[in-house]
Amino acid sequence: MSLFERDKKSSLGQTVFSVEEEVQVGGQDVPRKLIILPLRNTVIFPKTVVPVIVDNPESQIAVRKAVDKSRFIGAFMVKKQKPEGSVAPGDLHQLGTACLILKAIPVGKGSLMVALQGVAKVRALNWGRKESVLRAELEVVEEKLLFNKRTEPLCKSLVNVSQKVIAQSPFLPREMGMLLEQLEEEPLKLLYTVATLIRLKPSEQQKLLEIAAGKAKIERLIKLMSQELELIKLGGEIQSSVKEEFNKTQREVLLRQRLKAIQKELGEETPMAAAVKEIKHKAKKLKLTDEAKKEFNRELNRLETMHPLSGEYQVIRTYLDWILDLPWQVYTEDNLSLKRARRILDEDHYNLKEIKERLIEYLAVRKLKKDLKSPILCFVGPPGVGKTSLGKSIAHALGREFVRISLGGIRDEAEIRGHRRTYVGALPGKIIQAIRRAKTSNPVFMLDEVDKIGADFRGDPASALLEVLDPEQNINFRDHYLDLDFDLSRVMFITTANVLDTMHPALLDRMEIIEISGYSEEDKVKIAEKFLVPRQVEGHGLTGRQIKFNDEALKKIIAEYTREAGVRNLERELAKIIRKVAAQVAQGEKKSEKVNGSKVSSYLGSAKVFPEVRRRMAAPGVAAGLGVTPAGGEVLFIEATMMPGGKKFTLTGSLGEVMKESASTALSLIRSRAKGLKIDNQFFKKNDLHLHVPAGAVPKDGPSAGVAMLTALASLLTGRKVKSSVAMTGEITLSGLVLPVGGIKQKVLAARRAGIKVVVLPYKNSGELKEIDPQLKKGIRFVLVKNIDEALNEALLSSK
Repeated sequence: MSLFERDKKSSLGQTVFSVEEEVQVGGQDVPRKLIILPLRNTVIFPKTVVPVIVDNPESQIAVRKAVDKSRFIGAFMVKKQKPEGSVAPGDLHQLGTACLILKAIPVGKGSLMVALQGVAKVRALNWGRKESVLRAELEVVEEKLLFNKRTEPLCKSLVNVSQKVIAQSPFLPREMGMLLEQLEEEPLKLLYTVATLIRLKPSEQQKLLEIAAGKAKIERLIKLMSQELELIKLGGEIQSSVKEEFNKTQREVLLRQRLKAIQKELGEETPMAAAVKEIKHKAKKLKLTDEAKKEFNRELNRLETMHPLSGEYQVIRTYLDWILDLPWQVYTEDNLSLKRARRILDEDHYNLKEIKERLIEYLAVRKLKKDLKSPILCFVGPPGVGKTSLGKSIAHALGREFVRISLGGIRDEAEIRGHRRTYVGALPGKIIQAIRRAKTSNPVFMLDEVDKIGADFRGDPASALLEVLDPEQNINFRDHYLDLDFDLSRVMFITTANVLDTMHPALLDRMEIIEISGYSEEDKVKIAEKFLVPRQVEGHGLTGRQIKFNDEALKKIIAEYTREAGVRNLERELAKIIRKVAAQVAQGEKKSEKVNGSKVSSYLGSAKVFPEVRRRMAAPGVAAGLGVTPAGGEVLFIEATMMPGGKKFTLTGSLGEVMKESASTALSLIRSRAKGLKIDNQFFKKNDLHLHVPAGAVPKDGPSAGVAMLTALASLLTGRKVKSSVAMTGEITLSGLVLPVGGIKQKVLAARRAGIKVVVLPYKNSGELKEIDPQLKKGIRFVLVKNIDEALNEALLSSK
């Protein structure tokens, strides 16, 4: 019959004990039925004495009943943490320790300090509860660990590592190391003593108690002690490092304070004090705004309290240096002499009357109104026409400083407004950097290639320029790095671009557009004589007596070796000739050279540009149209052909949507007027048409080629050639009207370069035609048309 079968039942249905049994352990009689003391985060090992604080009322009752009965109690650890209160058998581990209560002393308010001596490892077989106290029938688990040849090395190793842990731990007395040496020949007692003394996790203590094999138990404890030793060493190193760093910093602070006191007694200044004094001295000379002065003083006060070797010190010092270097309210006085300005502009640039007149007007108004806001000018034109150099001339004429930044390819908005100081290596934007270089707050500021600004995930720089190029806003321009208002309203901004199509509409609206169309052959000859040849001769170490060009040579170079609106390639060809002459002079082969038309080919080789208007328009179906490209005006040869097929119309030549629509409109007009043009009605059912605009790799778009496309198709279908001396431009409508287009001056220049004698223009462009210099129109007959009938009558030959 089992223990619980002999027990009586309580009113609650719980099992209670009625029979006492004992077992002999280490000379002590341990009852097999014990009151249980649940322990939290604590494991009592056999052969050890451990004090335990008991707070739980139920546990205190258990202790008192155990003291009154046999002074033995079973100590079992709770498996998982749970709120204080009653503990069920399932909440406890099955293995625990039978303990003898040595003392039970009240401490504090409602707590007991209980000294427990572990007697034996026990296993709970049956659980029960009597008088609100948890009880269990226990089985003693015998443990034997003898000191022999197998355990001796392990014991010595355990003592060794334990002594190291005791030596490294500030809270363990050194005498414990000697105690462990005395226990070396009692492996089990040594093991449990070490496990109690050293701080182990409760879960690790429970696992150690549950291990059955004695050798495995020692090996496990040695591993845990080694880990603890490593943690103690690492903690000591960290603490030592922190303490050493703290002592070093403390020592530096003390030494610096003493150094300051010594230098003060000697009347000397520290380097930092000298730097702060210099900054204050520079700041007194500046005309800082109230906001800038307040921020400057605040940052300077921070600088004085900082260690010179700290990272923040250098950041603040750089910020203060930027404020000191900027020209706050420093302005260059304008030279308002109109005669001087006109003379300088004429000396530096040939022609360009419109721009020169605009600057003279600005100076004249500035004489009358001192606080006139500077205009925002935009020079638009093909490469090589002198847009950038014109900005330098304007600055020279005004007597102002000139600064230039290139915006081509910029994609980051911070390039304009700067980076915030929170970023490593932060700097102001290009605008503030250029103002610092100029050392004045009213320079002539050129923003080059404004049409080539990009935009991506980092922002749109063109949008950032909206504030810069608006006189109403830039009076309080705020750079992200400075974070202070800086007045840009007195800066004269000039932008340059090759085309307007790619520019931000809002940005375009803020600027005054001035077009520089290009130069005629006569203009180029004058520019070469007056500017290009002297500059290249001097640049190659020759004099004007050693090499000379006549007009015939210059015209031949312009006509047969360059095809451009500007003069950049012309200057390259002149430099090539001058280099060859310089080589001959240096070798003693010649003393001087007069370059005429017949000698040009000997220096530059065969001609690179050929007049091809007559050759390209030798067959029906080819018409010369006039267009505008980023490189200036251009003659476009539009070709049409036909082949057997059925109603198919093909368009090639990298044409844009607008240009394709113009071609479709032209075909519809031809078909609607087939009878008047004497075209067979069956032609469109039996044939395919193909319209091509050569230079197929170059994208083209716009409505200007409408008249030329219509003329090419009409020429093909009627068999009447287009006059070789005629070029045309204009937009067409389905009703047959010819509408006005832009870029008339550039187109006239292109026609002049190509040798065109007759130019067909929309009638409504007559006003722009009148504004063109008569010298450019010389030798060209202009025909103004209102509809396509007038255009075809002028462009097509009368017979097939």
